[in-house]
Amino acid sequence: MGKKKGRHHNVSGFVSVFNFIESSFVDYICKKKTFNGYTEEWLDFIVENRNEESTKQIHDFDIVEGPVANDKVQSKLQYYIRGDISKKDFLEDLTYHEETHQICFCTLASLQVLKYVDRELTKYIELISENVLNALVKDKKIDVNLASELFYSSKMFRNIADKDTGLYKQDWKEIYEIFSKESPSIK
Repeated sequence: MGKKKGRHHNVSGFVSVFNFIESSFVDYICKKKTFNGYTEEWLDFIVENRNEESTKQIHDFDIVEGPVANDKVQSKLQYYIRGDISKKDFLEDLTYHEETHQICFCTLASLQVLKYVDRELTKYIELISENVLNALVKDKKIDVNLASELFYSSKMFRNIADKDTGLYKQDWKEIYEIFSKESPSIK
């Protein structure tokens, strides 16, 4: 999609990776609209937002979440918009379509809940995590689910993921040793 949009605007397309803070998906932080499946409400919203003649913003949601009107759905959507098929037939056709999912961050406020993913940092975090989890399973004789729960919810993991601490540059064995000492529940 990045390449396609880039060609359309005569620029190089690229993809950036972000994590989002799921707890921000509450109305007092960000106004959110969720569509649970291909419904009449979803269809009306999609059609209204695909109106190329409109110059005004159609909605005031910070985040919109629900099924994607991807290429397969888009072709059917054009039939509906032209009046070639009814709303009922359009939605009935979609009952056999595999639903895909998207989250659209529509406002500046919603972008504040995103955090850019540094791929180099991510690579180090993944290597450390894999080794620490394997060591926990082997040394502490716990299953991988418990090891994952303990490590990923720990202060140590948050500190590794924080580039400013520099912990991601440490050898995984040092991280494991510190984590083991700081985590009384796994001794």
